[in-house]
Amino acid sequence: MATDDLMTKVLEALGDAQPTVEAIHDLTDLAEVPSSMTIAEVADRLALPAHTLRYYERAGLVTVARDSQGHRVYDADAVRRLVFLTRMRLSGMSMRELQHYIELVDAGERTVPERMAMLVEHRDTIVRRLRELTLSLAAVDYKITTYGGATGSDVERSPSREAAA
Repeated sequence: MATDDLMTKVLEALGDAQPTVEAIHDLTDLAEVPSSMTIAEVADRLALPAHTLRYYERAGLVTVARDSQGHRVYDADAVRRLVFLTRMRLSGMSMRELQHYIELVDAGERTVPERMAMLVEHRDTIVRRLRELTLSLAAVDYKITTYGGATGSDVERSPSREAAA
């Protein structure tokens, strides 16, 4: 599933709820993660294709054990890490940045200050993107109103958008 598809799924799951840290956390209830899961179960739980999970493993972002037949067995820690990785990818963090971040995590507690700095910088980037998108939304709303249309919650949905909603 592409990042755009995953973002669409997350936004649909949120519904009208404000995307708070708690709302995002609730999307994947980690309290009920089984002690071991197959790749198909993890893919289904995280709405990701198995290909993406294998890619993250090859990229060194997650370590996955194998059973006696050689099949992947994901433990709760691997699933938690994958949840974090998907959230960071949704927010625009690059694979290279994620790989560096995971290297720091795997290096231990002494890297917490550098990890914090990375996350603060990434947060600043997200805030800037939000401001840019808000400005772009205002420009689109302005243009819609110049054509006599309505914006915001007053917008009537077209039949094709109504069916998709």
